[in-house]
Amino acid sequence: MAHVAEWKKEEVKELKGMIDSHEVVGIVNLLNIPAKQLQKMRQSLKDKATIRMSKKNLINLAFENCKDNKENISDLSNHMDGQPAIVFTDMNPFKLFKILESSKTSAPAKPGNIAPEDIIVPAGDTGFEPGPLLGELQQVGIPAKIDKGKIVVSKEHVLVKAGEEVSKNAASMLTRLDIHPMEVGIDLTAVYEDKAVFTSDLLIIDEEKTLLDLQSAYTQAFNLSVNASIPTKGTIVAIIQNAKSKSFNLAMNASILNSETAEPLISQANAKMLALASVIQDVEGALDDELIEKLSNAPVTTETVVIEENEDKEEDENEESEEKDEEASEEEAAAGLGALFG
Repeated sequence: MAHVAEWKKEEVKELKGMIDSHEVVGIVNLLNIPAKQLQKMRQSLKDKATIRMSKKNLINLAFENCKDNKENISDLSNHMDGQPAIVFTDMNPFKLFKILESSKTSAPAKPGNIAPEDIIVPAGDTGFEPGPLLGELQQVGIPAKIDKGKIVVSKEHVLVKAGEEVSKNAASMLTRLDIHPMEVGIDLTAVYEDKAVFTSDLLIIDEEKTLLDLQSAYTQAFNLSVNASIPTKGTIVAIIQNAKSKSFNLAMNASILNSETAEPLISQANAKMLALASVIQDVEGALDDELIEKLSNAPVTTETVVIEENEDKEEDENEESEEKDEEASEEEAAAGLGALFG
């Protein structure tokens, strides 16, 4: 039986203790991160999360030893890419992912790096005076020329396409042009919480869209609750107000007297009375003195105008009907004379 070094046993024991004592455990990739930048990132995570580097096989053993207390924790072993390390925290996985992503910084491209997206050299003044740089730019395919005593890139140029390897000459030229196309930071490849493992693609959230979706969902749920008369803490006031409004309108349309409708119904009846009085006020003896006085002091109401408009409309219709009858009578008379003398 092979002898296992004591330090390895101790390492696995410490990893297991840290895994058991934290709600959230993640796997991060520290490949190609300079030591100085890694140190800064660790400082930014102070009191929020702890990063522990170890050998892959020891991390796997620690996960196996913890699977009784944390179901499915060993699934994290499938996401150890590059130079893996474990991150321990009690914060929400999505918040952890956001913090790690926001801590990433731009860095110069190195020979052998794979371009994450098209690396573009923009058009414009390079700031360099005429010299060997002009030929070097042209050598790597960048369209350059001398203009007003400066070396300028005549048009935008894609130096390295997404997914392609950065060559030594391209990396050197990008550095001289102060273009830092690479992003350096801690990549969270997977994270464990409450028996579930979330991969990085599931942790990316469009916050603005998510907020709009939540607001839309709330509005739709609120409207459904009110329209279906489903009382909740958030909709009970609106439902009661809606019911009160409908009951008031029903009572008004049906002329049902109660403490709420008595005054507006009386006002409505009074307005109709005055409107009718205004129509018949020219008829001798139709109105008594009291009503005549009220009519003289009353403002012109919409209902009065409507009655007058309707009255004028009826008179116009009657006049049109009489004109049509007269025309028909004349046509009948002419037809009769034609038949008599035809």
